Amino acid sequence: MNVRRKSREQGTGNREQGRVTRAGALVGMAALIVLAGCRADMQNQPKLIPQRGSEFFADGRGARPQVLNTVARGQLREDSYFDSGVTLGANGYREEHDELPFPVTLQVLERGHERFNIYCTPCHSRVGNGLGEIVQRGYKPAANLNDQVRRAQPLSHYFYVMTHGYGAMPDYSIQLPPEDRWAVAAYIRALQLSQAATDGDVPAGVQVKSLKDVAAASGLPASFAEPWPFPATAVQAYPPNANEGNPSMAPANPADPEQLKKAKEAPGTVK
Repeated sequence: MNVRRKSREQGTGNREQGRVTRAGALVGMAALIVLAGCRADMQNQPKLIPQRGSEFFADGRGARPQVLNTVARGQLREDSYFDSGVTLGANGYREEHDELPFPVTLQVLERGHERFNIYCTPCHSRVGNGLGEIVQRGYKPAANLNDQVRRAQPLSHYFYVMTHGYGAMPDYSIQLPPEDRWAVAAYIRALQLSQAATDGDVPAGVQVKSLKDVAAASGLPASFAEPWPFPATAVQAYPPNANEGNPSMAPANPADPEQLKKAKEAPGTVK
């Protein structure tokens, strides 16, 4: 009797073990099928990889030429003056103009102010006198945007220079889209006005405060309103032009005390 019971129990255990084994095998096969499918989908995605060929096209090239008579989105460029800053004159030469292709608003000037402080001040400084931080440390002196030559330039000249670069200045066509370049040009004009403003430019009834009073009201030290000295680490690779002036009281000269004295005594220097 005990032998039969033990035999039945043994048979039941074998059947259960067989079911577990078959179930495990089925789960394993299903997992392998799923993993194999995922691997194929992930490994052979229908996409083009830059600088690689492609078996999809007859010429074997992955990079496709632009379709004829089409324009990429955002590159229509219907307004050539907006995109280039120049127009074609009657004599065949490119002409710059002292005007913007769209109305100037406070928002445009604020945008130009922001972009100018980001991209232009390292060389031109925040007041545009060409004495930015990297110029103080040996880079070629940048243009003083407040001198007579730059004031006489038409507005689109700044746009053109930002687009193509000029001398040691690289172009900023990648960093600044056309609308931002125009905004910066508009702000440069406003900056020039601020650096050469007179009491006659102030509306009637508006009180004119000195820089020292503004500094005191803002809790700044009195030295804030004094001429800006160069740091001890400053290096000037080129001789300065003492007659160029020092807009906003910034000395247009190197840290040499003798040069600083000559610049202050030079005729026509802005005090």
